[in-house]
Amino acid sequence: MVLSHAEIEEFVENGFVRLAGAVPRPLAERCRDELWAATGCDPDDPATWTEPVVRLGGFSTPPFREAANMPVLRESFDQLVGPGRWRPLGGLGTFPVRFPSDEAPGDDGWHVEASFAGDEGDYRLNVRSRGRALLLLFLFSDVGEHDAPTRIRVGSHRDVPPLLAGHGDAGREWFGLCADAVAASEHRPEALATGATGDVLLCHPFLVHAAQPHRGAVPRFMAQPPLEPTGLLDLSGPAPTPVERAVRDAL
Repeated sequence: MVLSHAEIEEFVENGFVRLAGAVPRPLAERCRDELWAATGCDPDDPATWTEPVVRLGGFSTPPFREAANMPVLRESFDQLVGPGRWRPLGGLGTFPVRFPSDEAPGDDGWHVEASFAGDEGDYRLNVRSRGRALLLLFLFSDVGEHDAPTRIRVGSHRDVPPLLAGHGDAGREWFGLCADAVAASEHRPEALATGATGDVLLCHPFLVHAAQPHRGAVPRFMAQPPLEPTGLLDLSGPAPTPVERAVRDAL
């Protein structure tokens, strides 16, 4: 098994676990070469790095499809979400490419990810996590503490289910829920999504997290795609998955 019992318990308790070297470094570097080309910036000329963040959409070229479907990742998805309960990734995206800058990025507030669109076109979440089985953080560059690593409130995925309970499958509108989740998780300790090129962080869909300014020297390349589920969480069944167990414990 890719994830040990201790790592699965770490995921349930903390809301995330790091899978080191999930994508081989040479493959990750091929992906990064494509990302550099898409930014329009020159990797050898910092004068071309004029924005604090450049957002790139999804990539489905062969290197990205291979990276998204490494056997160790597929096995870890089975362990956390359940076999047959997630949809294979056809590529990766989106990519907030962060450059060293004194300018505020403007997108560094604490939040949880929305997972589906409501009837009015608003973004929403529900307690059974419609539309999102996991939040994935793929590192395509080495990320140290000064390289704009994603900030994580450890254990904050446990603060979100009580805010969604009682709202049924319609759930809550994202903006209001997000404000409540940020307030409810203020007491949580903070961790940084640092790591090496090819590492992947597997995160609970309700984890509260935030971007931050880049104070290092080398641009940070990361994908943050959702892993889509085939259905809704089962919060009353006899054999809960680790994702479901974390929600049930919080409720």
